[in-house]
Amino acid sequence: MTISPYTWLLLAGVTISFLFWKRRARQDKRLVFIYGAALVGAFFGAKIVYLFAEGWLHFGAPDMWLQLAAGKSILGALLGGYIFVELAKRHVGYERTTGDDFALIAPISIALGRVGCLLHGCCLGVVCRPEWYALKDSEGVARWPAVPVELGFNGLAFLFFFFLRHRKLLPGQHFHLYLIGYGLFRFAHEFVRATPRLWGPFSGYHFAALAVVLLGAICFVRRWNSRAAVPESGSRRIEESRGESLKVRRRNPSTSPGMTSG
Repeated sequence: MTISPYTWLLLAGVTISFLFWKRRARQDKRLVFIYGAALVGAFFGAKIVYLFAEGWLHFGAPDMWLQLAAGKSILGALLGGYIFVELAKRHVGYERTTGDDFALIAPISIALGRVGCLLHGCCLGVVCRPEWYALKDSEGVARWPAVPVELGFNGLAFLFFFFLRHRKLLPGQHFHLYLIGYGLFRFAHEFVRATPRLWGPFSGYHFAALAVVLLGAICFVRRWNSRAAVPESGSRRIEESRGESLKVRRRNPSTSPGMTSG
């Protein structure tokens, strides 16, 4: 049996992320369980969104099982992976953030998968004029270079989050930013991808992209507000402690500074 380059590149993305988390797991063994949950969630999410967006079109077709087995969605993988990671962290009591690591891993893994798409000839763009940037499909038809554009986006995303990590900017928010950025990119880019339309010009992946943006935005705001509340609650506790100290001193003047017992 011959394994396609697409499969090898997909496995390469998984292997790179596994090696990264294996190294991190030396600090805390719970990270192995969390990484496993991310893979399981990504798998189920990828399948569910694919079935919703276009998989249902193959029901009853002669190659139905082949299409359903091969089909998957990056947007679904992001949604499912994020949800399963949060559930796993809650299950094992892990309270530290992990998203900054995923923000570096996700662009690399997705880019490797897209190289596989390029070699396999799938995930095509819409038919366009034969300009210099166009790619030809297996039948020689000029199409929008959907896969190279997404490769470029993820390459820039990796550099951007590497910069944030190096400068220690917005810690704990990197993956939320990636969800927002990638979701917005995919929503706009979906108009020039050759995917089945469910409602007017919108495909099922348009709605999945909006769900990714919404998830990232909600989680970003929640974490921002929770961190903003920590200094405020801390200063409030300090003021309350000072108030209690003053009350004690008023009730027991002999313990006040500057007083000596005879």
